[in-house]
Amino acid sequence: MMKLAVDGRHVLGEGIIWNERTGRLLWTDIESSELWSHDPAGGALERWPLPERLCSMALTEDDGRLLLALASGLAFFDLRTGELTRICEVEAHLPTTRLNDGRVDRQGRYVFGAFNQANDPKHPIGGFYRLNRDLSLERLPLGGVAIANSICFSLDGRTMYYCDSGTGEIRCCDYDPGDAGGVARLRVFAPADAAPGDPDGSTIDAEGYLWNARWGGGQVVRFAPDGRVDRVLPLQAPQPTCLAFGGPRLDVLYVSSATQNMPAEALAAAPASGGVFAHALDLRGLPEQRFG
Repeated sequence: MMKLAVDGRHVLGEGIIWNERTGRLLWTDIESSELWSHDPAGGALERWPLPERLCSMALTEDDGRLLLALASGLAFFDLRTGELTRICEVEAHLPTTRLNDGRVDRQGRYVFGAFNQANDPKHPIGGFYRLNRDLSLERLPLGGVAIANSICFSLDGRTMYYCDSGTGEIRCCDYDPGDAGGVARLRVFAPADAAPGDPDGSTIDAEGYLWNARWGGGQVVRFAPDGRVDRVLPLQAPQPTCLAFGGPRLDVLYVSSATQNMPAEALAAAPASGGVFAHALDLRGLPEQRFG
């Protein structure tokens, strides 16, 4: 069973990543518009309020500077000064969408997707996008999406994984690692009935297996490269959201979670919900890719 590392009581803890240079975790509570940071070795905990919801983020080559996917668009954020530098708006013509999950590809480009907040949240009006190193933005031809999640990349960078959480499937496609970055051969990686719950955030370990947080399923699932379930880790919260490998050896799995829409009886039964969990493993992850 995973242990509680940070009792955050987050409404929607998400987007967790590990900075291997500083030894710190970073994540967001989306609905509170806050960026959080934790030093597991020393115990220090910091947070920064932001002018709008922070949905996911990426490291850059400057450890004091993050790339943020805010609700309305992309920005750089200086952890030292609190300065926010806007890059671009995304989907401004779609007032019911906001940004959601994102991950840097093996070439240093940020790939992310949208979330439809309308009364019909399963309507796939949003898209998947890529911010290139020159800060140009392009939409990837992966079709429409309602709840973009599970974005990550194979060890060689030639396969992209992604999902629309509302469908329950984790999908993948061939991904050109060159400057063109084209996608092809879209297909199902793990079907909707592969594991309990809906697929949320994912990451790849050093053996090329995909780890996925199962929203509503109260567990993290490790999928083999052929899509079969390899390992299941339960946790004391029904709504895990995202995960990252951390620790000095990258052998600790950290998982963020949420309390969003949980009734009082469910919160009483799972009081650690909304926290960040940790579990030591017999394998390692990879350092987080950095934008640019």
